[in-house]
Formats: sequence, C-alpha cells, structure tokens
Amino acid sequence: MNATAESARLATERDPRWASLVARDPEARFYYSVETTGVYCRPSCGARLARPENVRFHLTASDAEQAGFRPCKRCRPGQPSPAEQHAAKVADACRRIEESGEAPALEALASEAGLSAFHFHRVFKAVTGLTPRQYAKAHRAARVREGLADGRTITETIYEAGYGSSGHFYREAGEVLGMTASSYRKGGANTEIRFAVGECSLGSILVAESERGVCAILLGDDPDALARDLQDRFSSATLIGGDREFEALVAKVVGFVEAPQLGLDLPLDVRGTAFQERVWQALREVPPGSTTSYAAIAERIGAPSSARAVGQAIGANPLAVAIPCHRVVRSDGATSGYRWGVERKRALLEREAAGK
Repeated sequence: MNATAESARLATERDPRWASLVARDPEARFYYSVETTGVYCRPSCGARLARPENVRFHLTASDAEQAGFRPCKRCRPGQPSPAEQHAAKVADACRRIEESGEAPALEALASEAGLSAFHFHRVFKAVTGLTPRQYAKAHRAARVREGLADGRTITETIYEAGYGSSGHFYREAGEVLGMTASSYRKGGANTEIRFAVGECSLGSILVAESERGVCAILLGDDPDALARDLQDRFSSATLIGGDREFEALVAKVVGFVEAPQLGLDLPLDVRGTAFQERVWQALREVPPGSTTSYAAIAERIGAPSSARAVGQAIGANPLAVAIPCHRVVRSDGATSGYRWGVERKRALLEREAAGK
C-alpha cells in the first residue's frame, strides 16, 4: 500500500462513522461511497465491507450523487429507509388520532398504514415509545387540561376531549390530572405537594412530590428561586415542607446526581402535552453514558421535521435527571441548550461516561 492509500486508510478508521459502518448500524444517519465501485450505500447495507482507504462519507444522499456516485441497488439509499417509512406512517396515524373525536380503532389505523394490526402496533410503539391506545389517552388528557385551563365547564371539556361518557373520564381523572377536575380548574386547589431543597455538587436541588409521584426536580444556584418556580407551577396547591422521611427521598436524588451508576427508580408524576410526553418517554430510553440529538429524538417519535419542537419540549422538562434531557446534544456533539446550565449538563455527562 502506498503512502497516500495508507493515509486514507488511517483517516477513515479514525472517523467515528467507520465504526458505525463496520457495525452495520441501522440508526446511523450518513451515507458512504466506495471509490472502486462508484456506488454509495447506507451504513446498514449488507454489501461486502469495502477497504477503508476506498471509503468516503457523505451527509446526505444528494451529496453522494453530486460527488458522482450512483445509488446501491441493494439498500436503495436514494429512497426512504424502512425506518423513515415507518416514521412517516406513524406520524400520519398520530395526526389521525389527534384529529378524531374518539380514538380510532387499531385495525382502522393499521389498515390506513397498509400494515397488519400486529405489525402496526409494534412499529407505532417502537417509534413513539407508546402504544396507539396510550398515545390517544395522552392526547385526550392534554385536551382535558387545556380545556379546563381555558375555563370551559367540566362537562364541555370531557366530551370535546373525546370521552364517551363522564363516568369514563372520572374513572381516569386522578391519573389524567393528578387531582379532581374541579381542583385542576382552580389551579390545583386542595392538592398537597411536599418538597425540600438540598445541596449537591451542582448547586441547589429541589425535589417535589404529589400523591402520584415525584412531580419536579429543579436545579439552580438560588434555593429561593427554585421554590418560587415550584410555586408558579402549582399556583393554588398547598406546598408542604418535607419531613425527615421526605428528605431521605431528596438524599436519594442527590446520590444519583453524584453517582449516576446507582440508578434512580422513582414513581413520577409526569404532566405534559401528548407531544411533550412522547419526547420525554423517548429521553428515558436513552441509556446512561450515551447521547442523542434533537433530530434523532424527532425521528424516534415519528416527527422527523420537528426538531425545534422537540427542543422546546426538552426545555419544558420539569424533572431534571429523572427525565434525562442532559443526554441530548447537538448533531455535531456540542453540549448546549440545557435549561439548568451547560456546565451542569457537561458534568452530568462526564459522570455518566466515567461510570459506564
């Protein structure tokens, strides 16, 4: 091998995309071409692995074609991948669910997607992290919260949200709202939330818990500011300072912040829109010590063009570390955009990487 080829081989093998190519990673988001064949492929293509000195990487299929390469007939990189096709079908199903008064039947959604009910159910959950029924339930819950917040009557809100009967809603009210509908309309009146503020190496940390589970984990420099943030979130709830037993819960959260390998298994009271809950569920599936991008989360939930909305949902996350929004970085790997400060984000990622 001459010096030029050897240099090209070393450069390719040092590129992190080469490892993804060797692993045939179906989640990799780039294309590669082979100088000796004039063909470009997806990283997951089953074609024989080319010599690294002959490989070039491309961000898009268009880039590869403009460089003079033709698409592989085996993996068809110029066409949407199976994952992209599934994401599009799921996005269409999500819109259908959101636009329907009552949740469409699984069989109807599957038929519109051109899949069997079993296959569609599996694909939908793989993309969104929720089953179609769970997604419809989350969306209906969001409509209830919005209706009550806008001052509509409870009866109007129930039927506009798609509940077939008031009895059905009241059976789910505690799970949907975390309280009765009348209390929710009053901003959480008669609801008790226990909280305490502790200290950790990242500064002050506030942990709050409703009767359903932990509803807030906030980080910052000013304990009083964290308490005001909690009060703004639950403006009419009764906030109760934590006792010795509750402070043990705070200590558990602090312990996780300091040593992520300990894990954090707590019941959570997660309240958000259907879209936010899809994003937050996807975040909880990112393994400790790993990172992902806003675009990857958008694709995972079936909304590949909604990276900006994903960023907004991540910024609205009220449960630091429990819903690990710190694991989302820019596509170039840069750490930015953390609600509680980039330095805290960097520290959390470093600790998780060290504990792998």
